[in-house]
Amino acid sequence: MNAPTPSANQITLKARALTKLYHTGSVEIRALDGVDLELYHSELIVLVGPSGSGKSTLLNILGGLDAPTTGEVFFHGQPLDLSNDQAITQYRRQHVGFVFQFYNLIASLTAEENVALVTEIADAPLTPSEALTMVELGDRLGAFPAELSGGEQQRVAIARAIAKQPELLLCDEPTGALDSKTGILVLKAIEQVNQELGTTTALITHNRSISGMADRVLRFSDGRIVETSVNERRVSVDDLAW
Repeated sequence: MNAPTPSANQITLKARALTKLYHTGSVEIRALDGVDLELYHSELIVLVGPSGSGKSTLLNILGGLDAPTTGEVFFHGQPLDLSNDQAITQYRRQHVGFVFQFYNLIASLTAEENVALVTEIADAPLTPSEALTMVELGDRLGAFPAELSGGEQQRVAIARAIAKQPELLLCDEPTGALDSKTGILVLKAIEQVNQELGTTTALITHNRSISGMADRVLRFSDGRIVETSVNERRVSVDDLAW
């Protein structure tokens, strides 16, 4: 799937009437309940809400890691066939980068080698050195995960996610396991990627003070988007009141 050259106001990803149901015995759990959403080229959105409100479920569906019970997802106006494993694998490989709360680095590989795992299968990647330099780890190429702090490991994970130059960067609690000082470094890396590469970015957090760095903030409750707010001016990560 080749994406067209985007314009500033172009919708990169659109979701319509997404629902996700789980069953535990006779109990039905509605993780998503009719979610509509647009993500625009190069914007950064923050998703907030309590645990179990549907944020991670939504990101997993948008990223092709899961399929909705009902509803559709459109990428550049074209519907994604979320039941087609081959098509969704190609979509994830070419267009989506993921960052999770836990870094999932391979302990026996250096930072450079961890990033190279992605660049070797991408169509037009950054080099591992370029990706690591973007997150200010250009001097730690040969370091193994055990030699890196938690924040550095998370920045390696971000470098790995953006090395293939994805159009979408989906971040699920990327600072959840970090202290405030380290978390700010990670958020600065995400902010820089969004601004320099124009990567459409969605970030889940429990920390509402992070909301200031976003173009838009979506508040979730009970599987629905219950409030959308727009920041007239994005606050630099350096100026966030953590």
